[in-house]
Amino acid sequence: MMTLGALLVLLLVAWLAMAWWHAHKPLPAGLGVTAPWREAHALRLLADETFYDAQQRRHCRQAIFDEMFRLIGQARRLVVIDIFQFNDPNDTDDDCHRRLAQELCTVLLNRKAAVPELEMILITDSINSVYGGRPTPHLDALQKAGIRVVVTNLAPSRDPNPSWSALWRLFFRWLGNTPRGGWLSNPLGPGKVTLRSYLAVLNFNANHRKTLVVDHGNDWMAVVSSSNADDGSSAYLDTALRFAGPAALDLLAAESAIAGLSGLGHTELPAMPAVTTALPSLPRLRVLTEGAIREALLAIIDDARDDERLDLAVLYLSHRGVIQALKNAHRRGVSIRILLDPNRAHFGRPSPGIPNCQVAWELHRAGLSIRWYDTPGDLAHSKVLLRSGGERPAELLLGSANFTRRSLDDFNLEADILLCADQQHPVIRERLATFERHWHNRAGERFSAPFDTHVDPSRWRYWRYRWMEASGWSTF
Repeated sequence: MMTLGALLVLLLVAWLAMAWWHAHKPLPAGLGVTAPWREAHALRLLADETFYDAQQRRHCRQAIFDEMFRLIGQARRLVVIDIFQFNDPNDTDDDCHRRLAQELCTVLLNRKAAVPELEMILITDSINSVYGGRPTPHLDALQKAGIRVVVTNLAPSRDPNPSWSALWRLFFRWLGNTPRGGWLSNPLGPGKVTLRSYLAVLNFNANHRKTLVVDHGNDWMAVVSSSNADDGSSAYLDTALRFAGPAALDLLAAESAIAGLSGLGHTELPAMPAVTTALPSLPRLRVLTEGAIREALLAIIDDARDDERLDLAVLYLSHRGVIQALKNAHRRGVSIRILLDPNRAHFGRPSPGIPNCQVAWELHRAGLSIRWYDTPGDLAHSKVLLRSGGERPAELLLGSANFTRRSLDDFNLEADILLCADQQHPVIRERLATFERHWHNRAGERFSAPFDTHVDPSRWRYWRYRWMEASGWSTF
């Protein structure tokens, strides 16, 4: 008969083995994609901006979902949309906040009613039901109308918080969840949830993508974005790129892989375009997912020259490889400007500034130039890197991936686009002009504040950030 000590040793071995395997296992086929370079067509940079004027009045300009709604409204063959947060209505009533979840539902339902044969697939994350602990009537309505709703199965993906997720996989995953009988405050929004929701939240994994692919006449068009269809974040600062052509089908294939892993039945997809050995002419772009985003990000930073400039605008900057690459680039003479969200709120709750305030202090001491986005109550939610200047073509990387271990090291499911274009291309010029406005607060619009606004030299919080990043016990 097994003794208590032997049983504990067995459980410890099982926990360690489970933790190691699910943090390092190979990604399923179709994830971690570095798509081929493709010719870029119909490029348009889309931005949502919130700012203050000299009289402290709040203003906003929003373009991302308006363009996505337009594209859905003309589709006739296929709509595939992948959105991380697609959440409950927000009670805030002002000119900047929108009921994006309801708007998106209405657009999808209206188009399905107008073109019943149109194939529509919505891929999303179980965060919207708080991992099974809250009802999702808006998703139920879409499904009832014939729209195929896919809640991503994250079990085949890697675990960013392995010390907890190993326990969850061993003991708690099998309990399932229910939207009935909730008695604990919802950590992500209104209402009550079960204890099982809390146990699932601690896995900290996600399908974090924000993409759209639709047919557009005889072509295909796509949007890769940092923006969620979430009412509470509808006034966030976000960035997206619209494009057409073969790259849209590369993105469609990447989304089809997630849908297949999550149990979606057969869907007739268009044939993938042939890959040529010759590098397409400028402008060109490629689709990147998961860890391929990290490789591209580091390659851009490591390859930057002393006559060029790197401009970063990002919600979270914590990845140690990226931080070291930025320091190295600065020592090589590369001009670097970094615009960061101060991380004073997360999911509507106060936050101590981790990780950005700690990383900013480290980079500031190394001599890098940093400013803070200054939009109280709203997050600077973009994830953008632009390399420009010098004599080479510019490179622009944007999408859903934060510059963190969780987003870049094959844990979250992410999608970015990498654009290579002439310095004078309208998209490059517009992105550079946007960054200049945000950095310098031009035209009486206040977007940012000096570095001293959010200085945090605390060694305790710095090493707390380092532990959170390394262990996976973090929400960033």
